Amino acid sequence: MSETLHLSDIRVVDIDSHVTEPPDLWTSRVAKKFGDRIPRVEWNEDAQANCWRIGDHWSFPVGYSSHAGWKEYPPSGPSELEDADPASYDPNERIKRMDEYGIYAQVLYPNMLAFEAGRFMALGAEESLACTQAYNDFIVEFAGRDLKRLIPLAMMPFWDVEASIREMERAKRIGHRGILFGNRYELMDLPPFFTQHWDPIYAAAQDLDLSINFHVGVAEAKDGMFAKQAEVLGSVNDPRLFAMGILSTMLSHVGSIASILCTGLCDRFPRLKFVSVESGFGYIPYLLDNLDWHWKGYGAHVKHSMLPSEYFRRQCYGSLWFEQSTLPLLELFPDNFMFETDFPHPTGLSPGPASPADLPSVHIANGFTDVVPADVARKVLYENAANVYQLD
Repeated sequence: MSETLHLSDIRVVDIDSHVTEPPDLWTSRVAKKFGDRIPRVEWNEDAQANCWRIGDHWSFPVGYSSHAGWKEYPPSGPSELEDADPASYDPNERIKRMDEYGIYAQVLYPNMLAFEAGRFMALGAEESLACTQAYNDFIVEFAGRDLKRLIPLAMMPFWDVEASIREMERAKRIGHRGILFGNRYELMDLPPFFTQHWDPIYAAAQDLDLSINFHVGVAEAKDGMFAKQAEVLGSVNDPRLFAMGILSTMLSHVGSIASILCTGLCDRFPRLKFVSVESGFGYIPYLLDNLDWHWKGYGAHVKHSMLPSEYFRRQCYGSLWFEQSTLPLLELFPDNFMFETDFPHPTGLSPGPASPADLPSVHIANGFTDVVPADVARKVLYENAANVYQLD
């Protein structure tokens, strides 16, 4: 008889949540000598909102990424921080929301620094490094509310390999549990992430036992995601097309996962953990069957004895959140997937007037009970994340 799943016994880990940066994050922490180049919040007359300004470029309203519980569908969202769910920016409120959601621990990602990385990169070498370090210090302080439940990841000044290595070592010392990296650097006029240009960073991460976390949308637009989204919104505002666009963005992970598995990256760094955040799950069995078939069909197995699926099982991880129909397939990959909510983003598991989401605890109960074996559920909901992020 199979073991009965008792969700109340599982400490659920959410491996993808975001912290909305406070307006004074950089102005209060970065040297005043940089003047107006320091990212700051100012009143934007055109937007009729307080918006981020990075150098000379306007970006999103300060509360824009905090859509959880919002009353209207995207692209509408809170513009001011006080209109947003306080849990998006206040660590005390975050813990309360996690308790309400049935979440034990959350891995923390940025908004501005991640999705506007191109604008930060363009500030200049000294300024961009100072901004990156300021964020990494801030998020450790945010997580200090409860370091067992709030898990900080460090952003890298990826445009400078040597600086990234030094910052990774510093981040490890101050409490970070992994690093945030980009998987489409060619869009930033940099070498693709799987080339040997990045090997010193991967070697340092492997030595430090820090996972490499690839998040959708990070460093994917040289001019930043605000400019990219403004261009789209300027030409179309059809929710059907936005649904299609979100799908296309998330499926960009297909090429990234294939690149991790088929370019020698796993051979060069066999102990390094690669996490694909917002990857989704259901298509992965097909993806790996496809790669294995053609790996053998074109003769790669003659010189390379491990199959792509074997590399994946050894050192790769994905994440899932809204999926239901594909969950029975998790038995095929019990050690390689983790749960997320994407709080407080529009695509996340946050109930509200303009969201299809149930409470995460309800969503998990509906999706996992009598569908996913208890031992697999424990791995997906807790144990795999505990392994990757070194949780107690």
